[in-house]
Amino acid sequence: MIRLLWLIVRRLALAAALVLSVLAVNFILIHAAPGDPAQVIAGEMGGADEAAMASIRKAYGLDRPLTQQFITYIGKSLQGDLGQSYTFNRPVSEMILDRLGPTVMLVMTALLCAVLLGTLLGVWASRRPDSMVSGVVTVMSLVGYSMPVFWTGILLVILFGKVWPIMPIAGMHDVRLVGANAWVSAMDVLHHLVLPALTLTLIYVAQYSRLARASMLEILGSDYIRTARAKGLSEDAVTFKHALRNALMPIVTVVGLQFGNLISGAVLVETVFSWPGLGTLALDAILGRDYPTLLGVLTFSAALVIVANLLTDLSYRWIDPRLRDH
Repeated sequence: MIRLLWLIVRRLALAAALVLSVLAVNFILIHAAPGDPAQVIAGEMGGADEAAMASIRKAYGLDRPLTQQFITYIGKSLQGDLGQSYTFNRPVSEMILDRLGPTVMLVMTALLCAVLLGTLLGVWASRRPDSMVSGVVTVMSLVGYSMPVFWTGILLVILFGKVWPIMPIAGMHDVRLVGANAWVSAMDVLHHLVLPALTLTLIYVAQYSRLARASMLEILGSDYIRTARAKGLSEDAVTFKHALRNALMPIVTVVGLQFGNLISGAVLVETVFSWPGLGTLALDAILGRDYPTLLGVLTFSAALVIVANLLTDLSYRWIDPRLRDH
C-alpha cells in the first residue's frame, strides 16, 4: 500500500509539471498565431476607432508585454482562474464545466463500447484464426481503421438524417421536450448520443479488435495455456480465465496512450453533430480568436489525458498482481 501511495504521489507531481509545460507551450503557440483579438471584439461591436481599440486592449490586458501576460496567466491558472472569455464575457472555467459533462459522456461511452466490443471480436477471431469469422473481423477492422472520423460522421448524418430518418443528427436535446420529466429527458439525451458515440466507436473498435486478436493468438500459444488444456479445462475457461487477463495488458496500454486521440476525435464528432461539448467550445474560440477560452480547453484536455495515463498505470497493478510490489 505504501509503495502504491508513493507511486501516486510521484505521478501526481509529474502530472502537475506536465500540465504547466503544456500550458506554457499552448500560450506561446496561440499568441504567436497571426491576428488581433481586439479587432475581432471590435468587429462584433460593429467596428471601433483607434481609441476604442486601445481601450479594448487595456480592458483585456492585451496592451501589456507578452511575458507579463504569460506570468499573470500562469499565476491565475494556479489559483483556478482561467480568465474571462473575450467572446462570451464569462469565466472560462465556468464555461468548461458547463461543457465538460457532454464531452465526458460522449468519450466514455465510445471508449467503453469500443474496448468491450473490440476485445470480444478479437477473442472470437483468435479462437479460430483461420476461419471465415476471423477474416471478416480482420476486414471490418481494416475498413473501420481507414475511415476518417469526420467522414464517418457525415455518412451517418446522411444515412440517418436523409435516407433513413430515424435518429436525431444534431444537438443534445429535443426542444419539443423542454420541461419533460427526468426519465423522458434522459432517454432523449441517450437518443441524441447514439450517432456521435457510434461514430467514435466504429473507428476505435477496429483498433482494439485487431490488437486483442494478435495478443490472444500470442497468449494462446504459450506453455501455460497448453498445460491448462492438458489438465482438462474447458476452452471457455482457458480463454477467459487464463488467457484474456494477460492479453488485456497491451489493450489497456493502448487505451491510455490513445485517450488524447479519442478527445481530439471527439472534437470533430461534436462539430459534425453539433454536440454541445468542449469540442464545439474550442471551435467557437478559434473562430473568435478567444485566447483564454482556447487555452482553457487545451489545458483542461491535457489534464484529462494525464489523468487517463495515471489510471492506466494503476490498472496494470489490478490486472497483473506481479506488478503490485513495484
